[in-house]
Amino acid sequence: MMCGGCSSTKPATAEIQAIADKVKSQLEEKVNKKYPLFKAVEYKSQLVAGTNYFIKVQVDNDNFVHIRVFESLPHENKPLALHDYQADKTKGDELAYF
Repeated sequence: MMCGGCSSTKPATAEIQAIADKVKSQLEEKVNKKYPLFKAVEYKSQLVAGTNYFIKVQVDNDNFVHIRVFESLPHENKPLALHDYQADKTKGDELAYF
């Protein structure tokens, strides 16, 4: 993957689900809502001074949220951070940089 550019969209893996799960409470706090369903469906990644993950998460039957999660470089020893999100998405909405 080239530095600064986003990868192609890929199916979510167990690692991506774990990343989404770690920031779920941050999102729920921002939107003041609880999500009983929080299933990572697909993702893109972007290599910067760390990694940005753009993850499409299913939160209801036909409702999705796009989240941007930042993972710092290992030597910085910082927790995963929810940097931004887009609510009210559908399964067909393209996952893009935001």
